[in-house]
Amino acid sequence: MPVELKTAQQLQHMRHAGELLAQVFAMLDQHMQAGISTMEVNHLVERFIIDELKARPASKGQYDYPYVLNASPNDVVCHGMPSDKDILRDGDIINIDITLEKHGYIADSSKRYCIGPVSNEAQRLVDTTYDALWAGINAVKPGARLGDVGHAIQRLAEQAGYSVVRDYCGHGIGQQMHQAPEVLHYGRANTGLVLQPGMTFTIEPMINQGKRFTKLMKDEWTVITKDRKPSAQWEHTLLVTDSGVEVLTRRQEETRFA
Repeated sequence: MPVELKTAQQLQHMRHAGELLAQVFAMLDQHMQAGISTMEVNHLVERFIIDELKARPASKGQYDYPYVLNASPNDVVCHGMPSDKDILRDGDIINIDITLEKHGYIADSSKRYCIGPVSNEAQRLVDTTYDALWAGINAVKPGARLGDVGHAIQRLAEQAGYSVVRDYCGHGIGQQMHQAPEVLHYGRANTGLVLQPGMTFTIEPMINQGKRFTKLMKDEWTVITKDRKPSAQWEHTLLVTDSGVEVLTRRQEETRFA
């Protein structure tokens, strides 16, 4: 499948969607604390996207998924389903993955929250995964290759003693949530697709404290680590520009250069 190069008008829509999604996380930051259920988080996000932002939660109904976000705590790698029974507690680390569509274009991002005081080991995993995300982002520029992105992520994570999940990857994005190309979070430098201005895709590394292997649960959505050790994930939607990369879903508190 060919990789779509977005026009200037399309990119205006994608920037707007990304800015709105950043506002969703800014709202959510005030509520991610012990005592809230992941279903309550889902309802907060759904109301905010629809009522306040006049946008559409793009995950709901996609592949028959019934909710507006994925909530993936502790040893859940990705695609965790919200539940009234899942109450956040101090010491939890949880990834909240949200998509938003506005004017026909979709933004996709996730943030790993630490609930109350967490262990040093959990904080190190979360921080290293965030560093790995930005290592991948900073490898994006015209003429670079997708293998450079995966290599940068893998090298940082493995040097820290962690493993990179290989069963799930980033993806192109635009009017559809999942487009070409697939963006692996591991690989060899100087291999893979050559990046061109106008490409838009996500980088969303999933980094495990233990081994990289995963298991799909009976709900056919929730993915956990096979060894039940913690996992962390962060995600952004990106644009390859003429001179480098633009983070379309960058949040206000993020000051790193890319």
